[in-house]
Amino acid sequence: MVTRKEDGDPRVNREITSREVLLIDENGVKLGVIPTAEGIRLAEERQLDLVEVAPQATPPVCRILDYGKYRYQLQKKEKDARKKQKVQALKEMKMRPKIDEHDYDFKVRAIKGFLEDGHRVKVSVFFRGREMSFLNKGEEVLARVIADCDGLGKSEGNPRMEGRYMRIMLTPLPPGQGKMAPKPEKKSEAAGATEKKNNGKPKETAPVSAEKTAE
Repeated sequence: MVTRKEDGDPRVNREITSREVLLIDENGVKLGVIPTAEGIRLAEERQLDLVEVAPQATPPVCRILDYGKYRYQLQKKEKDARKKQKVQALKEMKMRPKIDEHDYDFKVRAIKGFLEDGHRVKVSVFFRGREMSFLNKGEEVLARVIADCDGLGKSEGNPRMEGRYMRIMLTPLPPGQGKMAPKPEKKSEAAGATEKKNNGKPKETAPVSAEKTAE
């Protein structure tokens, strides 16, 4: 005779407080409204458990089943549901107006990863000292980021200054709205072989001899 493991779990066997329950057996057959004690006895005869699956009903609905297996299936469904549910978070990526190519590529890859996971990304360019006189450099960096992330996310607006930071906000595109790269047209094998043989030059037509014309 098992008992529930946590407070949120359904009541099992003698934990059920209602005097009567609507009983469903292990095969899904409704046995009708019976005393709870009778339901527990039927479950014990089958070496199973009486589990309260709908406590809000009148009377509560109980099923005869293997509680350990039932609890495992519930936990698995909850885990799968959490995996499918993506929680959007706000990520931030900081850059400099004179960012080197390697650092830029690394950070753009990270931004793309955030967008693919469904997160919004705040991209900031920080200016030091006299760099504030060259705000166009920050605009160029942010414009490049927007272009490189095209198909995964879009900017919520134009770059704006916040103190010494120039910022944009990238929002992930809904599934199915990303741009698809056009597929190149396939050439036939014969055409490809001919083109390769002729080095891409058009095939020359052999001149007709004068003797053959005379005939």
